[in-house]
Amino acid sequence: MNQRVGLFVLLAAGLLCLSLAPVSRAEDLVEDGPDGDDADVEDEMDLGLAGDENEDLEQDVQDEAPPVTFISPLQVTYKAPEPKGEHFFAESFDRGTLDGWILSIAKKDDADEEIAKYDGKWAVEEMKDSKLPGDKGLVLKSRAKHHAISAHLLRPFTFDTMPLIIQYEVNFQSGIDCGGAYVKLLTETPDLDLDQFVDKTPYTIMFGPDKCGEDYKLHFIFRHKNPKTGEYEEKHAKKPDADLRTYFTDKKTHLYTLVVNPDNSFEVLVDQTVVNSGSLLTDMTPPVNPPAEIEDPDDHKPEDWDERPKIQDPDAVKPEDWDEDAPAQIPDEAAVKPDGWLDDEPEYIGDPDAIKPEDWDEDMDGEWEAPQIPNPTCETAPGCGTWKRPMIDNPSYKGKWKPPMIDNPNYQGIWKPRKIANPAFFEDLQPFKMSPFSALGLELWSMTSDIFFDNFFITNDRNTADRWASDSWGLKKAAEGAAEPGLAAQMLSAAEERPWLWVVYVLTVALPLVLIFVFCCTGKKKSSASPAEYKKTDEPQPDVKEEEEEEEAEKSSPGYSDLQL
Repeated sequence: MNQRVGLFVLLAAGLLCLSLAPVSRAEDLVEDGPDGDDADVEDEMDLGLAGDENEDLEQDVQDEAPPVTFISPLQVTYKAPEPKGEHFFAESFDRGTLDGWILSIAKKDDADEEIAKYDGKWAVEEMKDSKLPGDKGLVLKSRAKHHAISAHLLRPFTFDTMPLIIQYEVNFQSGIDCGGAYVKLLTETPDLDLDQFVDKTPYTIMFGPDKCGEDYKLHFIFRHKNPKTGEYEEKHAKKPDADLRTYFTDKKTHLYTLVVNPDNSFEVLVDQTVVNSGSLLTDMTPPVNPPAEIEDPDDHKPEDWDERPKIQDPDAVKPEDWDEDAPAQIPDEAAVKPDGWLDDEPEYIGDPDAIKPEDWDEDMDGEWEAPQIPNPTCETAPGCGTWKRPMIDNPSYKGKWKPPMIDNPNYQGIWKPRKIANPAFFEDLQPFKMSPFSALGLELWSMTSDIFFDNFFITNDRNTADRWASDSWGLKKAAEGAAEPGLAAQMLSAAEERPWLWVVYVLTVALPLVLIFVFCCTGKKKSSASPAEYKKTDEPQPDVKEEEEEEEAEKSSPGYSDLQL
């Protein structure tokens, strides 16, 4: 019985933990924040004072002070982030304006006149379903339009001995069908004019999410300058191993971070979790450094070069008994027609109940015939119609004769052109030292509107970036976590989209109840037998059983054997 009670308690505790898990997670997010630093969270206040000697003082304070309004422990108050440390760019849009940002007035060269203009609308506003009132961001408002907007850095970023860290937030409020949400770090050049920012404006790095159809991307591209020719070539980071779909579809705010280090290593993070990493020297396509040797373009394969590893045996002769005309299958001569086979009955007959349609025109449609149906007479017979022997594989069949294959005595291997020194070879062991950049820009096309951008930050100090993320995205994450529905609401919402989940829910609830009933309610007590039942069996009656137990106890006592003697 104690085991049954324990099982019941464990089941009840498990169900209770499941129901409280979402609330506990939200409270933890709000109470601690991502780093426990500056998250401004309103919580209930414990106004009780310890000790009996403080009760009078507490009463006086309560009489003089206005009544305290207790605020829900899950309410998160927004506070605009402030950069704390070395940085080159910081923008939270909480001023509510586009001051400092420049809209492009240029036209795209390779587009139709109707869509060539960068006339897509931008706005600074809160998210449509904001969980953090007061938090504003940059919103791409138009669909099927070219958008271009940019802003100067506080000072140009030069790649020397410190890392580059860029991070910003994106929320696809209306989902995303086809479009990008990446940023470009615009190369510092004498002729950089942000009024004329277009897709061909030179950039140093392009970074961020992009999607079209079912192709989910997270770009990291940098433009590398060839030290020999002075030309630039785009280098693309390898594709992340992580599944990126959720970041585009869950309509949550995600933090995208790129870290490029002086040792040529890089990291791409989403929500402060690494999703891609590698080296600028080994994990980019095409590689930064070309091969030292290349195939000679002037080398050609000789005409007598034999690349065949196997050839037909020229000395082989077809055997005399090889019959190439023998059929692959022949009738089974051992087969016998089953008894009762109806040779004179057709397998199908015209439907006797069919009637020619009234609008049937024999001149146009031909002579009308009833549709064919299986012959009912054949239902009880092994078969109808002309009986034919079944076909079997022909044991004499060999097919067309071919000479056997042998090793080619003249085989020379697969021909390849000879290697020569690559005239375009160079070795750049510090691709991290990219072109300096002096502006950040978004040059985008999207078939979905209301893409929300926020909290752009560029620095060379990882701790400074983490503090900015804590004060901005961390606060937003805490607010979203606090607003998440409980377990019951999530289960109901999921069942609305997937009705089959109701079966899972019913089984999940019913199984513990069945187990509780089996363990607690189905135990049977052995009833005492009546005197009549004892007479029908050899089972000892209660008084007889007690006497036998006493005799056994006496026999097992130490002095029993001496008494017997």
